Amino acid sequence: MDILYNFHDNLIKQIDDAFFRFLMQIINWEQRMLAIKGPRGSGKTTLILQYIRYHLKQPREKVLYITADHYWFYTHNLVETADEFYKNGGRFLFIDEVHKYPNWSRELKNIYDGYPDLRVVFSSSSALDIYRGEADLSRRVISYDLPGLSFREFLNLEANLEIPAIPWNDLTSRPNELARDIVNAIQPLPFFKQYLRHGYFPYFKESIPEELPLRLNQTINTVVETDLAFIQGYSQGTAFKVKKLLGVLAESVPFKPNISALARKLDVSRETVYGWLVHLDKARMLNLLLAKEKGVSTLQKPEKVYLENTNLAFAMKTHPDLGAIRETFLLNQLINAKLPVTLPQSGDFFASGIHIEVGGKNKKATQVKTEPSFLVAADDIEIGFGTKVPLWLFGFLY
Repeated sequence: MDILYNFHDNLIKQIDDAFFRFLMQIINWEQRMLAIKGPRGSGKTTLILQYIRYHLKQPREKVLYITADHYWFYTHNLVETADEFYKNGGRFLFIDEVHKYPNWSRELKNIYDGYPDLRVVFSSSSALDIYRGEADLSRRVISYDLPGLSFREFLNLEANLEIPAIPWNDLTSRPNELARDIVNAIQPLPFFKQYLRHGYFPYFKESIPEELPLRLNQTINTVVETDLAFIQGYSQGTAFKVKKLLGVLAESVPFKPNISALARKLDVSRETVYGWLVHLDKARMLNLLLAKEKGVSTLQKPEKVYLENTNLAFAMKTHPDLGAIRETFLLNQLINAKLPVTLPQSGDFFASGIHIEVGGKNKKATQVKTEPSFLVAADDIEIGFGTKVPLWLFGFLY
């Protein structure tokens, strides 16, 4: 296993502790088996390697990081790798991109059952349903989601700050007091404009702005052609049609889908289009917004379809609509903060009991003022007044 240990060592020594994602402190690392899911580029690998280097602090022979697409697995399987690692004193096994391993579910179950004092952490694409693999992992694994950067994390990273997250109840009860505290430390609006264009994925730090649209498009291609191909069994022709669907949606988000028209354009059935929308939602390429008071169903038509984050909008369209960008940002941050969000009859979003209307700095509460609880999320303002809240402040929820 020297090949795997050398691979582990080479990656570990490249990791620094300049910035940690919010999930580092939330994960219960004492679990026997845990999963970290997230969109490609969200920083799952870095999170794992940082934990190994700066938090785990175990002797080298007890810890091993591997990636499931390593050429080692051309001639070895996960169970025998775990067995050899365990017999040589290993107790902490980290498996990256497990969705690229064909029998991941069955073999992880065997490892869990066969090695009670071996802790296993694995990462996967957001699209992977770890509870519906070939073997039942539901009683064995705890899952955590790592989304892209919040605006708060981006601001802390870019400006070397340590501003904590704001709980939903605080944000909705005293938003402008909180906004004033932040504005006293830094002017957020210039950073907010940067974040909307290129700040959602941590790899923006490794690239110049001009390269980021290309890298984002490479991410889109990899998600559809590789991740979903592994997980959903897409053929080359299917992947092409799914990317075509994504392109159609990107031209007109927020999109009120006509499923029949999309099916005709793609020459597939309505059920197939529904399925692809769900796949893209799980893979964190889209956010599907359902109507208030409706349940969730795989074949339920979403009321609106959004790109998952604003960076994708700028990568796929030269001049995306500003109103759509504002709504995309707010929906993204609300969903990533684990808040229930639906489409109300009045306003843009209904989140955890509050109607929210989104707009520019002059936006009025006309559409939501008759509701018992409402906020206006206004762009291009530093501090609001009353029920008018700076749009950027919603980026501090996680």
